[in-house]
Amino acid sequence: MDSTAQRAPRPTGRTVAYDPSVPAPPLHVRAAAVLEAGWTGTSTVPSRGLYPHQWSWDSAFITIGLRHVSPLRAQTELETLLAAQWADGRIPHIVFNPSVPLDAYFPSPDFWRSSAAGRAAGAPRTVQTSGIVQPPVHALAAWLVHLADPGLSRARGFLVRAYPRLAAWHRYLLHRRDLGGGGLVSVVHPWEQGMDNSPCWDRPLSRVTPAPARSFRRADLDHGSPEDRPTDLDYGRYVRLASDYRDRGYTDGPGDFAVEDPAFNALLIASEHALARIARELGAAVPARQDRAERLTAALVERLWEPSAGMFLCRDVRAGEMIPERGVSGLVPLLLPNLPHDHAATLVRTVCGPHFGLGGTTRLVPSYDLLGDAFDPHRYWRGPAWFNTNWLLERGLRLHGERGRADALRRGILHTAGASDFAEYVDPHTGQACGATGFGWTAALTLDLLHDRPAWDRNGVTAIKGEVRG
Repeated sequence: MDSTAQRAPRPTGRTVAYDPSVPAPPLHVRAAAVLEAGWTGTSTVPSRGLYPHQWSWDSAFITIGLRHVSPLRAQTELETLLAAQWADGRIPHIVFNPSVPLDAYFPSPDFWRSSAAGRAAGAPRTVQTSGIVQPPVHALAAWLVHLADPGLSRARGFLVRAYPRLAAWHRYLLHRRDLGGGGLVSVVHPWEQGMDNSPCWDRPLSRVTPAPARSFRRADLDHGSPEDRPTDLDYGRYVRLASDYRDRGYTDGPGDFAVEDPAFNALLIASEHALARIARELGAAVPARQDRAERLTAALVERLWEPSAGMFLCRDVRAGEMIPERGVSGLVPLLLPNLPHDHAATLVRTVCGPHFGLGGTTRLVPSYDLLGDAFDPHRYWRGPAWFNTNWLLERGLRLHGERGRADALRRGILHTAGASDFAEYVDPHTGQACGATGFGWTAALTLDLLHDRPAWDRNGVTAIKGEVRG
């Protein structure tokens, strides 16, 4: 029976002895069903309609939850992504499924032309990809997937095969993308940072001449309200940046857009700690990776910490100045174990203060400053709350001893994920669903938070810290 069908009114004056209403399945069953629906046999799509291919950081977050359902599928997910790695070490932000029609998503493979335009950078010939990257969550995900079933991981040689690819990925970022010369990684496109439409990008994007509207067709508007998505002007600038990068053969350099972003670099540091754990598991040297993570943390504090804002800010490399916008990206370094205590304490005050409102005016941490001129509770990354950033902040709060706040945020994430049907993002005040529903990383991270909390504390936190356990 269709659960949405209307029932006839019950007769009055009678006692109902049996109510045939079927209770909703448990949250973990619903979340697992979302991941099952998105499974292609080798990877998981973020959303069948809106995002029908494999996305880089989506897959990393998805595997963190998928490991509780099937460690084998989680390993396969990461292996599929790593198989599309370029020879220069970059992991592309999209791996295209050849069975999906070209017009189902834009920019499609014929826009990126990876095997031709990326030939000098070592793009694979047997699979089509994009040419830009996304945040490096992958080593952290690989370690957590290994911990889900170490016996299976060792039997399959999962880490043995993944480690050199992950190491090459980090080398690419550290050697090719230090465009500001201060030791941090720069992104060369808003899509690389993952928070595509953040107001943090408005100033550097203003230098970019948009591609003509007639030169592309936005497939995203077929699946979402225009009021929730980037404007045509912003999208035209995204297309221009991507096409210029493609036409340069995907060579890295300080083009029209180069930004040092705190979340991107914090996730690289977290993954460096995880690579140290993987190295120890494989009997390789560890100190160099731990030292690198500590140096990167120091560079992050030196270059991107802004005391007057009480958080980290982005740096516009081309203009040589900080970007005075408070985005959730500037809170993500809270997940770093070696962050100075006073910086961590300040970040906690900021996330709970008037600019982000956690524990007061908001259910989940918004993606942008509640008091900012550009705040919009429904438009893509300009105010709505996202589940992956809130998962990272829950982890950071717990890591730095804020157990009560972490528990409250965890409850908020789980309630909102279930009530919104695992929405892509939500209004931070009301929890109203925005974007796609049945979204991959929302379901996956729900599963992770539902899993055994004490085990998550032991394994998840120490995966970042790089501590040694027997």
